[in-house]
Amino acid sequence: MRTNWSQALQIAAVYVGTVVGAGFATGKEIVEFFSRFGFIGMIGILIGGYIFIFLGSKLMRIAAVIGADSYQDFNLYLFGRHFGTLINILMLVMLFGVSAVMLSGAGAVFDEQLGISRISGIIVTIVLSIFVMIVGIKGLFAVNIFVVPMMVTFSFYLMFISVQLPHFQDQLLSIPFAEDGWKSVVAPFSYTAFNLSLAQAVLVPVAKEIKDVRTIKWGGILGGLALTFILLSSHTTLIMLPDFRSYEIPMAVTMKNLASGFYWIYVFIIYGEIFTSIIGNIFGLERQLKKYVKAPSIIIVSGIFVIVFLISFVDYGTLLSYLYPIFGYISLFFIILLWIKPLEEM
Repeated sequence: MRTNWSQALQIAAVYVGTVVGAGFATGKEIVEFFSRFGFIGMIGILIGGYIFIFLGSKLMRIAAVIGADSYQDFNLYLFGRHFGTLINILMLVMLFGVSAVMLSGAGAVFDEQLGISRISGIIVTIVLSIFVMIVGIKGLFAVNIFVVPMMVTFSFYLMFISVQLPHFQDQLLSIPFAEDGWKSVVAPFSYTAFNLSLAQAVLVPVAKEIKDVRTIKWGGILGGLALTFILLSSHTTLIMLPDFRSYEIPMAVTMKNLASGFYWIYVFIIYGEIFTSIIGNIFGLERQLKKYVKAPSIIIVSGIFVIVFLISFVDYGTLLSYLYPIFGYISLFFIILLWIKPLEEM
């Protein structure tokens, strides 16, 4: 069976677009998990990149083999009926929490970078998301195919400028003191576990749609490689920004400092990446809730956004700092089981 490279690239784009959410695209998440640990953080990124490549591909292939319609079916297969049900309830809570972080991040882009009120940014994002959700999975593919290549291009561009700055090598090899330095060891595992457990909300239905295991395998590999590259390039850029922990959207500040001519385009790309993650999470939530709520999709999606909107009133940085690490530790069980689960090819 030959690989459909066009579909593999679409899968890779959706994979990247789903993972590169509010914290990833803005740089806040990369700072929290990796960059604040300096050179140790870069080693963590390489470990995390391998996990993204290997387990992201495996997740989608298993989903295709077992014919899972949603992450709910996938978790029941992975954890068994009783524990799988508990994990699905937890996933539901996590998706709501992370969608709120994404929405709050979208508001932060409008507020910090555009000077438009946070609430206006959140409302605009909700309206656009509902429109894409009406289109369905084709809309999800279309948005990611447009945004992801631009994100990769600008990540490479910023890295290219950063490595030529004075004292780059010193910054790259430095290991700053951190009171919670032990987290640098756990970070690559909790970070990838968290992102993969949430990404299954989108990746499982995508695998069901494509079906071809070989194409899915390469889509996962290409997506994992792209994620590794974006993480590394963002890290090498962020470490050259003085006091990078003080910014809500450090990547935009970096672009403003290093290549101001592209600043507004980059802000748009950051927003686009946040947007793709929001619609991916809402897509997964709608898929699960539809099994329990007998109502039209537009009603379910609107209800989801009302709940997420209310949670998003909490400050973006606060949400990300507390929710992401907690969800990451919980998700460790997910990647451990995914790692040891045998894959029976079709």
